Amino acid sequence: MAAVVIVLSGCATAAEPGGQAAAVPAGENASAVPPTGSPATAAPTPTAAPSVSTKPSASKAAAPSRFTTLKPGSKLPSGSQCAAWVRARPKKESKGVNRTANRTTGHRVDPAAFGDGAALARRIDGQFTGTTEEILRWAACKWGVDEDIVKAQAAIESWWRQPTLGDFDTDAAACPPGHGLGVDGQAGKCPQSHGILQNRYPYMKSAFPGAMRSTAMSADLAYAVWRSCFEGRETWLNTVERGRQYAAGDAWGCVGRWFSGRWHTAPGEQYVGRVRDYLTKRIWETRDFQQP
Repeated sequence: MAAVVIVLSGCATAAEPGGQAAAVPAGENASAVPPTGSPATAAPTPTAAPSVSTKPSASKAAAPSRFTTLKPGSKLPSGSQCAAWVRARPKKESKGVNRTANRTTGHRVDPAAFGDGAALARRIDGQFTGTTEEILRWAACKWGVDEDIVKAQAAIESWWRQPTLGDFDTDAAACPPGHGLGVDGQAGKCPQSHGILQNRYPYMKSAFPGAMRSTAMSADLAYAVWRSCFEGRETWLNTVERGRQYAAGDAWGCVGRWFSGRWHTAPGEQYVGRVRDYLTKRIWETRDFQQP
């Protein structure tokens, strides 16, 4: 098995049509557990700020109208360049529940915890503030993934609600600080997954507490994992159960891997189908979705 500790697995949260997100029952995402150990490095507390001071380096005319997937090996734009492009085309806020988290920046992670993905991990910092859609566009730009995939996947995971909790379980060792067993309303259980992309604490410890408190940190981390997969760095996927051989350049395969922790297995394929359905419907533009 390759030493790729950026095998962090996401989890799905069932979004309800009325705009609320329901926590995933314990065990639904059990197959997402990766075959490697999880990082346990403490991270600094993220800081709240009204804005991130970034002077745009590109005019509104130069800002891309939308961000698309960049092929493996592409040079990725910097977070500051993406911030300038995103702010040149501002988006309104549709999720007032994220107001504080959207104004909270993230922090660095421990690159050593990411093995062969360390070079990508050094780019994770959650240093952006804005509206929810602007944050998702920023992450899409920074990691070279189609922004509509990002918007659809975030809708599946949390209905774009950063406070969403998921993957409740009875393992006290898997509880993030401040979220021990029973604290979040389910007796004897704690939520392992947090945020707009449902980052899972046991496999992403050095990204907490930022992944809980900062919308930008949650999205930044999730698509760093996607890019690592898309670049072909997660060769461990060929050492475990899989539906086909893992290879670079499979955007949807990497979306499915976020949910299942495996490559083109049935749970991941079903998840991809749900994300594709939301993308086709452009669910984030519908009236029900726009409710805070």
